[in-house]
Amino acid sequence: MPARTGLFGRIGHGAHRGRWWVLALTGLFTAFSLVWGLGVFSDVSDSGFEDPGSESTRAMDVLQDELGHADIDVIAVFRSDEMEVDNPSFAAAMERMADDLPEDVIADYDIYLDEDLSEIERGMLVAEDMQATYMPITLTGETHQERLDQFEDAAAALEAGPLETELGGPIAVEHELSHTAETDIVRAELITLPLLLLLLVIIFGGLVAGLVPLAVGGLAILGSLTVLRALTHVTEVSVFAINVATLLGLGLAIDYGLFMVSRFREELNKGRAVPDAVRRTVDTAGRTVAFSGITVGIAFAGLLFFPQPILQSIGWGGIAVVAFDLVAALVFLPALMSVVGHRIDRLKLPLPGRTVTGKIDESTGTWARLARTVMRGPAVSLVAVACVLITFSAGLFSADLGSTDQRYLPADAEARAGTEAMGEEFPAGQVGRVEVAVLGEPSEEAVEDYVERLDDLPAAVRTQVERTGEGITHVEVAYQGHTDDPEISALVEDVRAEPGPEGADEVLVGGVAAQQLDNLDAIVDNAPVTVAFMVGATLVLLFLAFGSVVLPIKAVLMGALSLGASLGVVIWGFQDGHFAGILGFDAVGTIDPTYLVLITIVSFGLAMDYELFLLSRVREEYLRSGDNARSVQLGLQRTGGIITSAAILLGVVLLAMGTSGLLFLKIIGVGLALAVLVDATLVRAVMVPATMRLLGDWNWWLPRPLRWLHDRVGISEGSDDEDEEPARPDAPTQAPEKAPANA
Repeated sequence: MPARTGLFGRIGHGAHRGRWWVLALTGLFTAFSLVWGLGVFSDVSDSGFEDPGSESTRAMDVLQDELGHADIDVIAVFRSDEMEVDNPSFAAAMERMADDLPEDVIADYDIYLDEDLSEIERGMLVAEDMQATYMPITLTGETHQERLDQFEDAAAALEAGPLETELGGPIAVEHELSHTAETDIVRAELITLPLLLLLLVIIFGGLVAGLVPLAVGGLAILGSLTVLRALTHVTEVSVFAINVATLLGLGLAIDYGLFMVSRFREELNKGRAVPDAVRRTVDTAGRTVAFSGITVGIAFAGLLFFPQPILQSIGWGGIAVVAFDLVAALVFLPALMSVVGHRIDRLKLPLPGRTVTGKIDESTGTWARLARTVMRGPAVSLVAVACVLITFSAGLFSADLGSTDQRYLPADAEARAGTEAMGEEFPAGQVGRVEVAVLGEPSEEAVEDYVERLDDLPAAVRTQVERTGEGITHVEVAYQGHTDDPEISALVEDVRAEPGPEGADEVLVGGVAAQQLDNLDAIVDNAPVTVAFMVGATLVLLFLAFGSVVLPIKAVLMGALSLGASLGVVIWGFQDGHFAGILGFDAVGTIDPTYLVLITIVSFGLAMDYELFLLSRVREEYLRSGDNARSVQLGLQRTGGIITSAAILLGVVLLAMGTSGLLFLKIIGVGLALAVLVDATLVRAVMVPATMRLLGDWNWWLPRPLRWLHDRVGISEGSDDEDEEPARPDAPTQAPEKAPANA
């Protein structure tokens, strides 16, 4: 090993020397993951969409603590095509089923046969065609998660009778969302792994070279599940975090493997021995992968500023999974490449043309032609692509924010059918409730006056005192319609604006509609801090990586433009329903801001990911030649095909998520895939080179104080000059202190 080798070169050297130990420990970890890590699904949470510090959450907590849980958790719809509800056989079946309900699971229910019901109340439980009835059910669990865990036992008892049964309601919907998410993630991984192998073999032109990155990807899946299960012991981890974290972990691991193996083959083609090739690969591509992983980790850390547990758990899960991917790419993969050695090119396939990792000819090839075209007209290329992205971003102005409910399930899902049957078949319609907790000791007259005032509000269907206790009164304001309808949101705001009854100490307003407004407020309130953290941390990281103040600012601005275009297309395609025919879903008309936040943060991290891959190679060429235009052209030429291939591989993983029957997984998967493909093609292949060509040597400008700082804390490649092209006499060893006057 040369006397002067960078940090990452030393890591590569150590991985090569201890390669058999590394592979043995990896085998032990794989076995442990198969036994313990796969049990993560039993330890995750199915909820977590609410802001725990919001008024709506406080209202529901106070009502449950003081008066007990009394919400409708499950709606059981019973029907028969042959009998009406007044048929003795239908009634007998209902009575037998009700008598057999487990008391340890079901706390309360109403049935149309109850003698103490009024005729109006009885009629509300019977369908207009008299062939169906529904049973509102309250479960015994003290917490929301306990009630979710009880659902399967309740369902088994409710579906045991001879009548056709559909189970809806909030607990049924959440259970089906989480269960479908679990099965869809397994199906997506089973679909993607063979397809990724095929693509990797085509990209590398050989079976062995294609299998090596896939081994990292498979290890990433097991590692992701193991890390997430470990996290369940210290924080709440949502089941939806598994969907996002494992698939992104798989995609990133294969991307990192692609870049590492590509560089390893390049170093072998230069005539390096295997130990030197491994060390040099980690010293260059490994350094870029490390910065890339830290950048994506910073993006995931942005989710920790939001109070919703689902976003926080995805943030922690993403950070942990990216950290695992980095260990796999920087330790396991170099050890594996050390063992494989020159056999990396074995089992080549007779594919036409050369692969993306073949020898680079500076004057030929698609990327060479693209580079020359962009360099000849950088201003035209920049303006043309910018106009396209700005046009796509116009969809942002039509965003109509809503909440996740049964409409995010497939059209044939039982929980969706059971829930929507209320609005389609029963006189009560699609009824929701604003829950109001009045704290204090107001007089009966004051409470009655307060109820009357709430009942007169627009969109209020019925207002009544539901329960009372010592120092608390529970008032319900019923409404008809979806919780994200504008008039329902206005109703919540009107209830909160209405003065409480005289003598009340505090009035708290909760319910699903109120929770939606509070979640939106939490996202809006925390977004500026999140953006400031992500942008600030990214600027610092890119400064440390590139030794420039111009390149980090340019990267953030272009990442924002790319992100705006992707979000605009997501809103146009999913909210407005233009993707409905292709992807097979029913347009809701709104979009949950939770998923927009997730797409925004992860897409920003991935955009910086590809920026690092391109600019690291440009910087490497610039330090060697000192020619900005030539460095940009060669950087694009050497990384363009690899970045595009990496984007395609990651896009396949994300689109597999989009094949789920769940609308929110379609939004996340397709939304992130669009962001990746747009960024890797239009932005990274055209806008970035065009901008760097226009800026010239200003790209590398760094004031003297920051030069001093970067020389001490910046992280650069190792000084390995063996077998490299000789530097030109006028080539700088560092970026210039200031841009020349004619830049």
